[in-house]
Amino acid sequence: MDPIRVPPEMFRFTSGDRAELYVAVLHAFGEANERLETALGLDDVRARLRSIGWLDALDDNDLASALDQLRTWNLVDVTQNHSENYRTASEYERRNLQYSLTRQGEAAFAGVVHAMSLLASTGALQTAVLDAISDRLGDLVQELDTGSDRRVFSTLTELEGHLEALRGNTKQFNGELQRLLRADGADLTTFHEVKASTVAYLEEFLTNLEPRTHAIATRIGKIEEHGVGLLHQRALLGADLPQLTGTDPGPAWLAHRRARWEGLRAWFRPTDGSAPRVEQLHLVARRAIITLLQVLARITESKRRSSSAVADFRELARWFTVVPAQEDLHRLWTTMFGLSSARHAHLAHPDPELVSPAASWHEIPPVAVSPLLRSAGKAERFTKTGRVRDVAAIKAARAEQALAERAELEAAWDMLDTGGAIRLSAFERLDHALFERLLDLLGNALATGPGAGGTRRSTTSDGRIEILLRPPQDGAIAVLTTPRGEFRGPDYEIEIRAAGQLRRRASGDDT
Repeated sequence: MDPIRVPPEMFRFTSGDRAELYVAVLHAFGEANERLETALGLDDVRARLRSIGWLDALDDNDLASALDQLRTWNLVDVTQNHSENYRTASEYERRNLQYSLTRQGEAAFAGVVHAMSLLASTGALQTAVLDAISDRLGDLVQELDTGSDRRVFSTLTELEGHLEALRGNTKQFNGELQRLLRADGADLTTFHEVKASTVAYLEEFLTNLEPRTHAIATRIGKIEEHGVGLLHQRALLGADLPQLTGTDPGPAWLAHRRARWEGLRAWFRPTDGSAPRVEQLHLVARRAIITLLQVLARITESKRRSSSAVADFRELARWFTVVPAQEDLHRLWTTMFGLSSARHAHLAHPDPELVSPAASWHEIPPVAVSPLLRSAGKAERFTKTGRVRDVAAIKAARAEQALAERAELEAAWDMLDTGGAIRLSAFERLDHALFERLLDLLGNALATGPGAGGTRRSTTSDGRIEILLRPPQDGAIAVLTTPRGEFRGPDYEIEIRAAGQLRRRASGDDT
């Protein structure tokens, strides 16, 4: 790339005492150009100055002097207009001269406008631009197949515009990002908020960057299968360039298009084997995220770090200056340093009226110090006796529970009451809770020794239920079914009743 050489007088109008007037005059010519007015007379320039906000007094000599200076710097050209009819000599002198911007003047003013717009704008990594580039490439593929030359030209122009926006925004955003990384002297709260939002922005941008890049590279390959030269030739036909000079503008236009296409390839599909620039953008964004997070971590850690002894004493000194009362000052001193008065200093004589306040401590009788104060540093204080817990509710609940259990037990005994001797197998099916009661009775009976006829007798712990158990003579096996399974055992002859009834019946059989 050739070095950029700026004409020495090109931007002289931006400095000096009359810089504002020179810029305003060029601004007036720029506004006129947008309205297709390429030449302005002296009165036209004055009117345009008012329209752009120049309201200072300006006579003809000053305005003519400014225009002559701009013409000296090759920014403004002056011609004579012989096509008008002038009625007087003064009218001829005033309206004959027509001023217009030279090519250098247009470039100088455009450069100033562009510089000011860059200062006022902020760069951004816009995923929408990537989507727009991908869409225009897809449109070019279709236009090369079935579209017209004009459509190829317009689509290629849109594509180059989006690519230029991507390059410009990326450069500006990268510059702002580097400045943000160096902004260590900023306010910590603002610093934290701005960098946290920047990290979130970068993370969102990087989320779908790779799929978008892959789509763009794929469509570039499809266009190159048709031929980039064919693309540019058809775009040139669609552009329909005018030949205003003797030089054919086509070769320069094609060279510019080829340079733009090489730039697109460098970003997404380079041919020299180097990494695409979009990957560099990926690396820059990731590196920036890491750096920003490290800075944020250091800020957070610095806030958590304990203050130094010097800072603590300074803060304590500030507190001493704002505490109003003397008692508060002593309380603050005691709290901060723990240097309170002696622990027994509050003790007094049992009858303070017998001791004169004017007497020396050498003369007054001693005061007894309790062993607890001397050993543990605690004064003996008699506090209020603790409140006795009210257990009436607990007692009532327990009584109710006991009655319920007793009722349940009585119901179980009633259900197990055989009313006479039966075989164990007669129970057949039992509820599990009732079966457990029956097992308790059988266990108690089997735990006793058999009588003379082999009969076993037992009672419950409260003596209310008796059970007689006689072994089966036929060796039969009883099967009892419960919700949790089956019980098998000798089919005893069993008799369960209240203790008095059973005793009266059993007395004649066993005794």
